Amino acid sequence: MSVFRRVRDITLANLNEWLEESQDPVRLIDQFLIETRQEIAEAEKLHYQYAGHTKQLKQQVDQARLMRDKREEQALLALKAEEEHLAKLALQEKMLYEEKVAQYSDLYEQSRQSLQDLESQLSELKTEYQVVYSKRQYYYARMETLRLQQRMNQRMNGFGTQDVPKMFNRLEDRVSDMEWEARSLRELRKTGQDFVSQANSTLDDELSRLKQKLQDKGEE
Repeated sequence: MSVFRRVRDITLANLNEWLEESQDPVRLIDQFLIETRQEIAEAEKLHYQYAGHTKQLKQQVDQARLMRDKREEQALLALKAEEEHLAKLALQEKMLYEEKVAQYSDLYEQSRQSLQDLESQLSELKTEYQVVYSKRQYYYARMETLRLQQRMNQRMNGFGTQDVPKMFNRLEDRVSDMEWEARSLRELRKTGQDFVSQANSTLDDELSRLKQKLQDKGEE
């Protein structure tokens, strides 16, 4: 296991612990995602540089092999032409290119292997980012559910604090009082009207009695 992978494993383990203890896991995950994005950007930059370097090494190997084979052909042609001196010169250069092929091949293989490792780590980073991002969505949904539940609980706390039956009993008493007042005023008004009517009737009777008395005296 590479040091990079071990560090990432430790980081993820810590993240899981922090999530269990955190009061705001979404903020914690966002911070982790920011740091991971930075690591991805740095890894991509390094990958670009490594890819360019590996390509250059491959070109060096291919060029050295091409020149090695070319010098060998030239040495054969020189021998056919009985130009042994030229053949030796060509073979000397061939040996130099063979050494160059060996040297650059080693460098190329090292660089190619490192590039593969970096590509693997970069892929893991991106996968890890997606996994943690999914966790962020999940924890965000949980926090939103909790927030809405708390709001609902606050509103529900207001319900039931008033005694509805007592409230309507008080209203019933108030309406009854108002009805009693209206009925009392109506009865009082009726009583007054009856009294006036009775008084007028009595007055009319007394007036008729007096008229009759006067009439009886006149006849005498």
